[in-house]
Amino acid sequence: MAWEPLAADLARPSARHTCHNVRTLKVEQNSREPAHSVASPTPGRALAAVRPLAKWLRWTGGPLLRGSGFESSRYLGKWLLLGTCIGLVAGLGAIVFYLAIAWSTQFFLGGLVGYLPPSPSGEGSPVIVGMDRPWLLPLVVGLGGLLSGLIVFNLAPEAEGHGTDAAIAAIHHHPGRVRARIPPIKLIASAITIGSGGSGGREGPSAQISAGFGSLLGQWLNLTPLDRRIAVAAGMGAGIGAIFRAPLGGALMGAEILYLHDLEVEALIPALIASIVGYTVYGAYFGYAPIFGAQPDLSLGAPIQLLYYAVLGIVAGLGGILYARVFYGTTGLFHRLHVPLWVKPALGGVLVGCMGLLMLICALHMGYGWAQISMSTDLLGLPLWMVVLLPFAKILSTSLSIGSGGSGGIFGPGMVIGGMLGATFWRLGYGTLPDLPQTPAPFVIVGMMALFGGIAHAPLAVMLMVAEMTGNLSMLAPAMIAVGVSTALVGDNTIYRSQLPNRASAPAHRVHFAFPLLSSLLVRDAMQPPRVPVRRTASIRKAQTVIAEQSAMVVCVVDERDRFAGVVTRAQLEATPRADGATVRLESLLPSSIDPLTPEQSLDDALQHLADRGVPWLPVVVSDHVVGGLGVRDAVRTYKNTLPRSVRRTRALPEETSLFDVQLRASSPVAGRTLRDAALPGSLLVVAIRRDGETIFPNANTRLQAGDVLTVVAEAARETGLKQVFDPPVDSDA
Repeated sequence: MAWEPLAADLARPSARHTCHNVRTLKVEQNSREPAHSVASPTPGRALAAVRPLAKWLRWTGGPLLRGSGFESSRYLGKWLLLGTCIGLVAGLGAIVFYLAIAWSTQFFLGGLVGYLPPSPSGEGSPVIVGMDRPWLLPLVVGLGGLLSGLIVFNLAPEAEGHGTDAAIAAIHHHPGRVRARIPPIKLIASAITIGSGGSGGREGPSAQISAGFGSLLGQWLNLTPLDRRIAVAAGMGAGIGAIFRAPLGGALMGAEILYLHDLEVEALIPALIASIVGYTVYGAYFGYAPIFGAQPDLSLGAPIQLLYYAVLGIVAGLGGILYARVFYGTTGLFHRLHVPLWVKPALGGVLVGCMGLLMLICALHMGYGWAQISMSTDLLGLPLWMVVLLPFAKILSTSLSIGSGGSGGIFGPGMVIGGMLGATFWRLGYGTLPDLPQTPAPFVIVGMMALFGGIAHAPLAVMLMVAEMTGNLSMLAPAMIAVGVSTALVGDNTIYRSQLPNRASAPAHRVHFAFPLLSSLLVRDAMQPPRVPVRRTASIRKAQTVIAEQSAMVVCVVDERDRFAGVVTRAQLEATPRADGATVRLESLLPSSIDPLTPEQSLDDALQHLADRGVPWLPVVVSDHVVGGLGVRDAVRTYKNTLPRSVRRTRALPEETSLFDVQLRASSPVAGRTLRDAALPGSLLVVAIRRDGETIFPNANTRLQAGDVLTVVAEAARETGLKQVFDPPVDSDA
C-alpha cells in the first residue's frame, strides 16, 4: 500500500488550497507535464511484479529508496542497486544490438551485394574488399530504409532519427518517461538501417535502449521525477559506455550531453555505476580490447605540433558546424517533402547507395573501419581526392540516412568525420610541415575528439571516450588544445537540439534557480509547531479521524517512545476498506516511502522534496523526534515576508570586509571591561565570543574576560591596526 502513488489525493475535490499550491509548483517545475502525471498510478502487471522487490528494499538494509543528497550513503546505496540493474540491461542490450547489426550487415550487404565494410581492429579486420554486385547497392540501401521506415512510422514515430536527442528531450521535458515499445523498435529499425549500408552510429539506439529501461524502472518503482531523470541519464551513459567499451567517458557523457554549457552533477555517480556494469557485461561477451586497438606508441613529438593541433581544432570546429547545418538542413528538406513518411528513409537510402557506386564506399555503414585505416600509413595508398572527400561524403551520407527519418545514431559518424578530417590534415601536410608525426594516428584521434566534442558540447566526455577507445591517454594534452579551440569556435551551435543552455533553463531545476532567496532560507526559518501525531499501533479509523480534524492531507506517525515512524496520506487511508478501519493498525501502512524534513535543509530543497513526493506538508525531525512541520504555505509565507526586508543568509563577506578571531590575554586593555566601556573603534564589530566551549552573542553589557576568543568583523584595510586594539605591541625599550 505504501507504494501506491501519493499524489492522487491532490486532485480530490476535498483538497484545500494548500494542496493547490503544491500542484501549481509541480506544474511550474515540469512545464510540459500535467501535475497529476508525476505520481499517476502505473497500470499493468509490471508494478505488481516489482512491488515485493520494492517492499524488500525498504525493509532490508535500511531505506535505500529514500536517499536525498548525492553524497549521502543512502543515495549511494539506492543508486548502487538501481545503477546495477540499468547497467545489466545496458550491457545485454548492447550485445543484442551489436549482434543484430552484424546479422543485418551479413544479410543485406554481405549476402545481397557481396560486400562487407572494414571493421576496426578491436572488432574484426580493417581490410578493404571489393564489391561483387555493386549495381544492387542503391536498391539494398533503399530497401533497408524502407523497412526501417515502415517499422518506425507505424509503431513508434518518436523512434525516428537519432536516439540520443530523444533521450535528452525525455529527461528535460517528459520527467524521464520513455514509452516501453521504443527501445525494441529502435533496436530493430537501427540494425536494419545500418546493416543495409545506411550511415549511422550505434550509440544512439544503444543509449535509448538502456535509457528506456531506466525510465521503465523509475515508473515501476514509482520513483520521483528527479530520480527518473537521473535513471534515464544513467541509462544513456551506460549504453554509450558499453557499446564503445568506454565506461568512464560514457558515464560522463550521460551527465555532460544534457546541456550546452553545464553538467548534470546528480547523474554522475549513478551513470558511473551503470556504465561500469554495462561495460563489464558487454566485455564479458566480446572482450575488453579497445575498439581501435591499443595505440601505446603515440605521444606529443615536438612543441611545434601544438600549433598543428590548434589549427586542427579550427578545422574540426568548422567541420562540426558544417555537420550540424547539413544534417538539419537535409532533415528540413525531407520534412517538406510531400510523400508518405515511411517512404522518405527509402529515398535517403537510395541516394546513399548511389554515393557508394561513385567510389565513395566509405560513406556506407558505420565507418569505424575507415577511421582505423586512416590511422595507419596505408592512408598514403589512397588517392588524395578520396582522402579529401571522405569527411564530406560521410557528412552527406549520414544526413541522408538519418535526416530522412532512418534510425541510427549521429555520435559515431561524427567521430568518424572528425577522424577523417584529421587524416586529411596529416595527408596534406605530410612531407611539407616540419616535425609532423610519421603516422596519421595522432591527428585522427585528436580530430575525433575535437569535432564531436565541440559540436556535441561534451568535450570532457568525448576526450575520455576516444582515449579509452584507442587505449592511449598521452594524446589528451594536445587534444585539450584542439577541443578547446573547436568548442570556442562552435559557440552555441549544437548537433543535439534538445540540449538546454544550462541547469537554470531546465524544468527539473526551475524551483532552485527561479527563487535564489529560497536557498539562503532554512526549514527552521519557516517551520511551524508540530501537529498532533498518531501512534503506529492506533487503528486506521483513528488516523482517519485525526486527519479529518486537522483538515490535512498527511498525518505524522510515531512509535511508543514518540519517535518518528513515518507519514500516512489521506489517499492511503481512504484506500483501506471501511470494514477494516477499526481493526487494522496504522503500522500496516508503514514504513512510508516519504522522508521527513530536517531543520537545516534549505527551503528550495524542502519545496522540491514536497513537490516530488506529491504532498503539501511534512514533519520536521531531529534525532528521530518530531520538532515541527513545514507546508508549502509556510515556505511561501516566509519567502514573501523575507523578500521585502532583503534578508539573506550570506556564505561570504564582501571584499572590503575582514572576519578574524582574537584571543584576549590577561594583559589586554579591554579584558575585564564591558563592550560599552571598551570604547572600540566604530569600524570594528564583535559578533561572537567563544568562552569555555560555549558561544555567546554579546550586547553592550557583555563583559570581556581573559581567554575569550572574539570573532570580529572589520574593514579589511585596517585589520592589522584594529587587532592591536585587543593586543597592543609590547614596547621593546621598556
